[in-house]
This record gives sequence, structure tokens and C-alpha cells, in this order.
Amino acid sequence: MFNLKNVFIILSWLVLSLTAQGQVLQDPAAQQLIIKALDSIYNMEFVEADALVRQIQTRYPQHPVGLILRATQLDLQNLPISDNKAATAQFVQSVEQAMERSKRMLDKNEDDPEAVFFMLTCHSYMASLYHNRGESLKAVGESKKAYSYLRDGFKLMDKNPDFYFTSGLYNYYVERYPMDHPIVRPFMFFFADGDIALGIKQMDVATHKGLFMRPVANYYLSHILMKYEGNPARAAVYTKYLIDKYPDNPLFAMSYAEALLMSGRYAEARPYVQHLKQMPHKLVPLAYYTFSGMLAEYDKNDKEAIQLYDVALKQYADEAYTKEYQAFVYAGLARIAARANNRNQAKLYYKKALAIAEYKSIIREAKAYK
Repeated sequence: MFNLKNVFIILSWLVLSLTAQGQVLQDPAAQQLIIKALDSIYNMEFVEADALVRQIQTRYPQHPVGLILRATQLDLQNLPISDNKAATAQFVQSVEQAMERSKRMLDKNEDDPEAVFFMLTCHSYMASLYHNRGESLKAVGESKKAYSYLRDGFKLMDKNPDFYFTSGLYNYYVERYPMDHPIVRPFMFFFADGDIALGIKQMDVATHKGLFMRPVANYYLSHILMKYEGNPARAAVYTKYLIDKYPDNPLFAMSYAEALLMSGRYAEARPYVQHLKQMPHKLVPLAYYTFSGMLAEYDKNDKEAIQLYDVALKQYADEAYTKEYQAFVYAGLARIAARANNRNQAKLYYKKALAIAEYKSIIREAKAYK
């Protein structure tokens, strides 16, 4: 499960895809170096990534690309970065320095497409940081700053298919976000209307045709399909691409196992749930025990499921990444209580699930129980 509060993945790829005609990426060797750096970052190979990012910074010392890559690495290497004040400070410093360099480029040429999109990246990174801290209004403020740069991409989809992702994500979330966060609705008048169905179609194009944006398009679209659209079977197609390419990324591993389980593909999910057990990352245990409890339920072993769910509730939960799994746990405990004809207990667990859940499927299940 990945919450769209975490937008950093979008922009680490955005920094590449939106600058295809810029000064740096006219050099095919530079393109390959940056792609290698991102592949290392996304597969959690940080020693290799560090060396590659240093090469890029040495080759382009006055350019924002190295700073943006560094910020991306800091974010993934310290998941969740909001728990690490020192890493957060380094992240903010890298983004602010990248913003300064982008501004200098714009001062020389206000129509410089590379500078425009690096500035978009910087503001979007800050929007992500504020959102993960629960500072929705500040996040909207940064989004407003990014918007003037983002809208230029609407005109460039035919020239660069990676723009299908950024345009699609905008079209989807400018409509969806205020539905789930009504506090920001009065501040959304600044943004042009979107189109949810069109947004999904555009992101799907990016998952097939995108060059640099293909991985993140797969990731975000799969999450949207699971969280909002109730289509985990389709989401599993996109997450399969990610787990095959980046097997050591815990976010991608959790997403694929989740999509399989939500699709009812329990036999296929088992080895991927076990794979999670081998991942030494603080975000993973909650997912592992939650998914193991779901498998025990499927095996009609409610006693074991209860034990696993109880362990899951004792694990670290992060608001942006894994909190939703607690709702999965409470829904599972509610189902077990209902099977035991303990209606009051089932209602209590579903009430706890509703207090956390954002996934529409969990919300519908809890509300349907009478």
C-alpha cells in the first residue's frame, strides 16, 4: 500500500522525463548515468547510488539535477524521512539549493523548459514534505507554486509520452484530493478542473509508453486502483512490473503482495509475503503480519489469524505508508468475530477500522456490517 501523500517518487522521475530537451539530457551518456542512479536508488542500492550521484554532481556542478537525485536518495534511504530530523534537514537543503540553481537558469531564460521543470520538481518535493507532516494547507500552497509549471506539460504529451503521467495524475487528484480532504476545498479554486476517468487513461498510457516515468506511473496508478477504484486485479499488473525490476524496494514489495491478496490470488501471494519477512526495514513488519493474518484467514485458521493480527497491531505504523494496514487488521478481526457470532465485537472492530481506513473497499465492508 502506498499513500499518495508521498509524492517524492513522482518527482525523482519527473526530473528526468520533463527535461528531455534540456541541456543536461541532450547528452546520451548523461541520460544513462542518471537512469543508473535512479535504478540504484529505487532498488535501495545506496552505495552504488551514492557513487553515481557524486559523478553527476561533479559533471554538472551548477545544475540542479544532482541535488534532486540526492534529495530522492535521502528520502528513500531514510524511509520515513519525517522520523529523521537530520535527514529531513539535508533533504530540505538539497531541494532549496536545487531551487536556487533552477531560478538562476530561469533568470537567464524564462522559457528554459529544463529550468521550468526543475522548479516544478522542487516545489512538488516541498509539497510532499508538508503533506507527509500533515500540513495540508502548506502543501496546497507549494502545489499552487508548482501549478504554473505543471500546466505547461499539458501541451507536451504528444512530444513526450512521459507527460501523460503528470497530466493524468493532475486530472485525477485535483478532483479526488478535495473529496477526501474537504479542508482544502476552499483553496482549490486556483486549480483548473480535472477529469478522473481521463486521468486514469493518461496514466495508463505512461505505464506503457513512458521512458523515465514508467516505473512511477505503474506505482501510482496501482495505488489509485486499489485505494479508490476497487480494482486490485488490474493494480497487480502494474505492481508486477515494479517487483520484477526493483525486488529490494519495500514499498514496491508491499504493494505487489497487497494487490495479489486483495485480488484473491492467495497462492501467488504467499511467496511474496514471505519475501517481505526477509526485508530488514521498519515499515515492513506491519505489512508482513497483516498479510500473514489474511492468509491464515483464507486457510480457515482463525486462531492463527488472530495471533498474527495481534502481533501486527504491535508493529510500527507510519501515517503516510503503512497506517492503512491497521484498518486491514481491524477488518480481519471483525470478520473473525462475525464468524464466531460475536456481533458486538465485530461492530467494535469495524468501528476501529473506519477510524483509520481510507481504502474504499474497507470502508464499504465496515459500513455494510449491521
